[in-house]
Amino acid sequence: MNKTPTQIFTSDKCKSPSFALFLIITCGLTLGLLPFKVTAFQCELSPQVEQLTHLEQQITLSELDNGLIVRQVNRPQQATVSIASQFNVGSRNEPTGQTGYAHLFEHLLFKGSQNAPNDSYPQQMSAIGARFNASTHFDYTNYFVTLPAQALALSLFLESDRFIRPVLSETTVKNQQGAVLEEMATTIDNQPYLRPAMEFLLSQVAGSQYDHAIIGSKADVTSATAEELIQFHQRYYRPDAMQLSLVGKLDNNTLQTVEEYFAAWQAPDQPHDKFAPITVNPKAVKTEIVDERGPWPALLLAWHTVGRQHPDFETIALLQSHLFQNLKNALAANTIDNPPQMLSYSIPLTMEDHGVTNLVLVPRANTSLNELQQLVDSLLTEVVENGIDANDLCGLKAVAINDLQQKLASSQNMAKYLSNTSVRDKNFPITQPWQRTQKVTSLDIQRVTQQYFIDKSVRVDLLPPWYIRWGKNLLEVLPKGFAETLEQWAL
Repeated sequence: MNKTPTQIFTSDKCKSPSFALFLIITCGLTLGLLPFKVTAFQCELSPQVEQLTHLEQQITLSELDNGLIVRQVNRPQQATVSIASQFNVGSRNEPTGQTGYAHLFEHLLFKGSQNAPNDSYPQQMSAIGARFNASTHFDYTNYFVTLPAQALALSLFLESDRFIRPVLSETTVKNQQGAVLEEMATTIDNQPYLRPAMEFLLSQVAGSQYDHAIIGSKADVTSATAEELIQFHQRYYRPDAMQLSLVGKLDNNTLQTVEEYFAAWQAPDQPHDKFAPITVNPKAVKTEIVDERGPWPALLLAWHTVGRQHPDFETIALLQSHLFQNLKNALAANTIDNPPQMLSYSIPLTMEDHGVTNLVLVPRANTSLNELQQLVDSLLTEVVENGIDANDLCGLKAVAINDLQQKLASSQNMAKYLSNTSVRDKNFPITQPWQRTQKVTSLDIQRVTQQYFIDKSVRVDLLPPWYIRWGKNLLEVLPKGFAETLEQWAL
């Protein structure tokens, strides 16, 4: 499927720390601060909270007898409907020898079902002007489509048919194996640093459910059979592992239509897979990766944090925003006059049972990787020693709530958001996560910084061939002005 860069990161093109590195190195931040009011003793975000509450009150929650969770948001002023279907199956469910099966199966669900054989699904969706896609992650797989409201019944029929009755042939499997291997080559193996960086990061959680790439290994993808993939479908594609969300122009019969196509679907007898949070003893780790294709050195830093069910999740999210992400982040503020990095990017990896904060810094000509590490360490130390003042903490919360509002303004994004609701937020998917964020204090942020970040970085030096390293080392010792002149000339 065709995807934008943002979709690619969370989609079937690549879902591993390696491709996060690719985006980190090649993209720029777009987050910003929106207006908010700060008082001396209170962070006043009541208007935004009221908007979230009003939005949540528009959600109709239903659960079918087979366990399928359905959420509806009627937006009668629209002419379209967005549908998001999410299943609790991802790469963490794959046993040894079957890595990449969740991603490969996602491909196959666009390639034929009992009542829509071969390419009928994409052809019919394209014919009615629908926009559709899918993505596979560590913990889940989601499918989403936006289409004219009058075609909703057709779409629900086609969605149910491919989810419940996919048709897999050896020919189709072989064709999609080729597509996945091409993705693997394009997004990982043909990019400098990515394969070894991915393998090193995954090795840090060896033996856990997250110790292999979402896209899988070449050997496992190549050896997959139609029979094995059918068994994978029967085990994991089940109504009691699915959340279905519909946002847009709906009518009073929408739930009846959902029931017509999904209610007879019965869950298998097998229990759901059970996973425990990863137990990691964070400590400072350092390695080097030399790639003859590398154009310039870079510093990759990563920190083990927590999954989204953990009590510290929202605190760490605010800390990440403060340090590296929004436009007024600490890294930018401390380097605004003459930044030592040409580029910085951070894309946190969020899983159910684990989390990874990461940062890639590409140094200026006269800045060493060690100096960049020292800069980041100083930012972390500053947080531990002094915390975050009330105004800045309020600003971080304003960024969080405004980003959420912007996301939910799009019907497709809202449908995807609702279908990704965690178990603990089932009845209050919008306001309950915000309430946890609202309760975060400066002391909380100091505590998690000490607990998860100080002296606990996984450092990977990404190094180009020797002659580029030699030239870079020379630039680091030349007079600053001369080095900057050479840098500008080269760029």
